[in-house]
Amino acid sequence: MSAPDPILVRAVLGLLAGAIAGSFLATLLIRWPKGESALAGRSRCDSCAAPLGVSELVPVLSFAARLGRCRHCRAPIDPRHLAVELAAAMTGLVAMLAHPLPLGLVTALLGWWLLLVALLDLSDQWLPDALTLPLLPLGLAAAWAGFGPALPERIAGAAIGWAALFLIAVLYRRLRGREGMGGGDPKLMGAIGAWIGAWHLPVILLGAGLLGLAMALLMRVRGEPVSATSRLPLGTLMALVAWPVWLVVAA
Repeated sequence: MSAPDPILVRAVLGLLAGAIAGSFLATLLIRWPKGESALAGRSRCDSCAAPLGVSELVPVLSFAARLGRCRHCRAPIDPRHLAVELAAAMTGLVAMLAHPLPLGLVTALLGWWLLLVALLDLSDQWLPDALTLPLLPLGLAAAWAGFGPALPERIAGAAIGWAALFLIAVLYRRLRGREGMGGGDPKLMGAIGAWIGAWHLPVILLGAGLLGLAMALLMRVRGEPVSATSRLPLGTLMALVAWPVWLVVAA
């Protein structure tokens, strides 16, 4: 009997680990902005607060089995639970297919981290320091461990990434007399630079700009007002570009 294909094993592990990670990320996404802890106490229904049993905590499958409703109060389960679990599962799958272990695990962890960053900024216009700041030393630690671009380039990327957006924010405020960028955006850009290095930062800005243009066009198509004062989630756009760039530069 032949041994299992290592790539297939990695793919299955990536899917399963991603679905489990997604369950936790979805809870953070829903509770954190409301000041609620995702770590304290038992898992519970977001509507009636009834404790959830083991059969109700299986990622994706529990949602499907319950037809998207709580077993206790029959209230609809927040669809973000399913969406984030699926997104995290796909992130784990791609990471494990793109890179061998242990780099695949590093790539998956970065993808799940950036997924939460992107979703929080999209839903709540919030880039908490507890997410953005640890990414910087983690990126440098990954460089020290030999994953991705060399450490000097990533130190430069962290400094240049933060300084570039900080200066843009200052200039915009002086020229327009109002805030044009959140305080978390420069920190996130610095953290991204600590992962991908200085040379790839222009790709992040270009990609985020193109995604922002696509988002603005979509808003117009949907009949939403778009003007010079419309706020787009820059953190979300940068995070969505940063992970694919890491997939390439870390290979």
